[in-house]
Amino acid sequence: MEKDVYILAIESSCDETAAAVVKNGREVLSNVIYSQIALHTEYGGVVPEIASRKHIEKINQVIGQALADADRELSQMSAIAVTYGPGLVGALLVGVSAAKAISFASGIPLVGVHHIEGHISANYIENKELKPPFICLVVSGGHSHLVVVKDYGEYEIIGRTRDDAAGEAFDKVARAIGLGYPGGPKIDKVSKEGDPEAICFPRAKVGNAEYDFSFSGLKSAVLNYLNSCQMKGEEINVADVAASFQKAVIDVLVEHSMEAVRKYGYKKFAIAGGVASNSGLRKAFEEACQKDGIEFYHPSPVYCTDNAAMIGTAAYYEFQKGVRHGFDLNAVPNLKLGERV
Repeated sequence: MEKDVYILAIESSCDETAAAVVKNGREVLSNVIYSQIALHTEYGGVVPEIASRKHIEKINQVIGQALADADRELSQMSAIAVTYGPGLVGALLVGVSAAKAISFASGIPLVGVHHIEGHISANYIENKELKPPFICLVVSGGHSHLVVVKDYGEYEIIGRTRDDAAGEAFDKVARAIGLGYPGGPKIDKVSKEGDPEAICFPRAKVGNAEYDFSFSGLKSAVLNYLNSCQMKGEEINVADVAASFQKAVIDVLVEHSMEAVRKYGYKKFAIAGGVASNSGLRKAFEEACQKDGIEFYHPSPVYCTDNAAMIGTAAYYEFQKGVRHGFDLNAVPNLKLGERV
């Protein structure tokens, strides 16, 4: 009988300090997240220096809690996993330094994990039957990627954003219509009260790259609409603006993704990242996949936003392939998906 693999995973790429213990890649024994949202809300977004300082304050506490919640000792861990990119360099350094220190002191192997690979791997946690190959849409505050998952740890990016990521557009529009930060959840909530057909916002296509995304024009269209209403003295229906904007984003994401699924001939499709918890996006993909006979996978909302369980899951497959990192592992803020150091 094969020995169980326990991984202590650490995630600190942005404004969540997180640690988890994952067994055999798909069983989450603990998943502790300290969120800084309340701290950054007054600034309208994440302040990197503040995020780094708060990570330093909380990381040991979060790691200790993860081990306690899992009822496991550090000595029982097979590997220490940590996000080393992409992300905010100061925030990443806190997690990487903690992981290296624990690995050095304990003699437990160190495995660095790509943050986006973690998001994709979040789909494995609750969908035990899901295995590559499949296509995955990664939509978050910093990324909009359409990815062919060829195998565990093997990816081909076939579409990406040319400007604003989807989550970034949500945050900017939410700020413009007075909803504040974080924009995604607030627009999702308000949109339920609005008419998605009330305002016709543009759906951008990138001429020479059919699977790429562009949301800066949509964001500008919303701002122009708001300015026009103010100049004319017309009342702005915030719910209608939010619902119409959200539908414009969803329409593009669904259209590009379904085109890719059809062209590449896969029967499995998954979403990942913070925006993947958007209820409108989930419903649209459920309907589109059902119509085309595609199996649709998505993580629970807690595994869509930044967390360490997804990092532990991704690390398991790297660990099984023999991937180990030395104590020269460093934070790589602009790390590309599939890139190895």
